[in-house]
Amino acid sequence: MAEQQFLTVGKIVNTHGIRGDLKVLLNTDFPDVRFAPKSNLSLFHPESGAKVDVKVAASRPLKGMYLVRFEGFDNINLVEKFKGYEIKVTKDNTVPLEEGEYYYHQIIGCRVVGDDGADLGVIEEILRPGANDVWTVKMPNGKPLLLPVIDDVVLDVDVEQKIVKVHLMEGLL
Repeated sequence: MAEQQFLTVGKIVNTHGIRGDLKVLLNTDFPDVRFAPKSNLSLFHPESGAKVDVKVAASRPLKGMYLVRFEGFDNINLVEKFKGYEIKVTKDNTVPLEEGEYYYHQIIGCRVVGDDGADLGVIEEILRPGANDVWTVKMPNGKPLLLPVIDDVVLDVDVEQKIVKVHLMEGLL
């Protein structure tokens, strides 16, 4: 049987109160789906990779994060150990996206090509500083190129071929 692949949807950063609520830093655009009651999630220890399967009992947004409580973990003493754990779902459990939208795992590793055909490098990281995402491209010379994900810059994304075509506006290099 093939090994399951997982996608990170959040990270547990702290406890909240004494009833087993956990503060989750989101890494998903679909927290209402991911953390809906009865949703199955997997918690992974950051160093050992030890996995704990859990089911969501309740959740709600809180100041840019999410408060989540898992079934059977209704006490701070039972959840304290989960601080720092990553929350993941199986890759086959992805939410369908609209045309022109992509998952991080589809973008990272894509080759970036300029509209003049120049090879600009490979996308290594996605930053979310505010108004729009920024893709970090490792150029052939080893230096990073920060590409704002806006229509004027990103011309075409082909996730099947793993190629992104861009227009370099003045000042990006």
